[in-house]
Amino acid sequence: MSNTAPSTTEAPARTATKRTILMCKPDFYTVSYRINPWMHPEDPTDTSKAVQQWQSLVDVYEGLGFDISYIDPIDGLPDMVYAANGGFVLDGIAYGAKFQYPERQPEGPAYMEWFAANGLTVADPEQTNEGEGDFLLVGNTIFAGTGFRSDSTSHEELAHIYGREVVTLKLINPNFYHLDTAIAVLDPEPAADGTSNIAYLESAFDEPSLAILRERFPDAIIATEEDASILGLNSYSDGYNVVIASRATTFASQLRAKGYNPIGVDLSELLLGGGGVKCCTLDLHPVGTGNSVARS
Repeated sequence: MSNTAPSTTEAPARTATKRTILMCKPDFYTVSYRINPWMHPEDPTDTSKAVQQWQSLVDVYEGLGFDISYIDPIDGLPDMVYAANGGFVLDGIAYGAKFQYPERQPEGPAYMEWFAANGLTVADPEQTNEGEGDFLLVGNTIFAGTGFRSDSTSHEELAHIYGREVVTLKLINPNFYHLDTAIAVLDPEPAADGTSNIAYLESAFDEPSLAILRERFPDAIIATEEDASILGLNSYSDGYNVVIASRATTFASQLRAKGYNPIGVDLSELLLGGGGVKCCTLDLHPVGTGNSVARS
């Protein structure tokens, strides 16, 4: 009889990094027009409930020690709460958003004014793009979505501004019209071996894009359609704690199995506008920050 204990695969230790983010309180949130499949202006929305749910997200972030800045909401811009769409910030440079739909176009200049007032170098956009909604930093590579909102020519503009590799991914499901609804960045900072991991929804992408994702992220979490349908992938991670939709229970189990700590929040009112956790969260990626703490 062997005395060898059965082998077990332990989840790797994860590292939490302090995050610096920008948010916008939904004081003027409502659904008064329809520019995505989630929006139904004929159905009533509750602004006060949206504010309460958004505040619960802020409370979680504060509890995790994040540095949070706020941009003032503007009456008449109900989608301004989705701060991730307001631009893409990296290396001290803010690439401004140039929205596809007229209803959101005034948000672009409002966010660019905030960026400039807070010491960032602002790159005025020439091409249609919707900021971090379609641009996700994974390791040292920017993955850029196209298909519904951001034009693929903005990817060339992005590469020129930042001098980094930009990888285009094409979205094909209108319910997942921004990249951050179909991909969750789980490791915002590369691990010691240089790797970073993601979770994604296979049906959101065309086959060439899936081939890229499978090659680059062989250990990725593959999300279920059920979790994705409540924007479960629209989440925000510090490398250990992953803030997700509270109803995305399968995703939570998948994260735990990989050594992450899922934290559920209810943003059901903001989901009526087509946004979730990540949509409300713009990563400012400050230069020279770290403050890593190992967790197991």
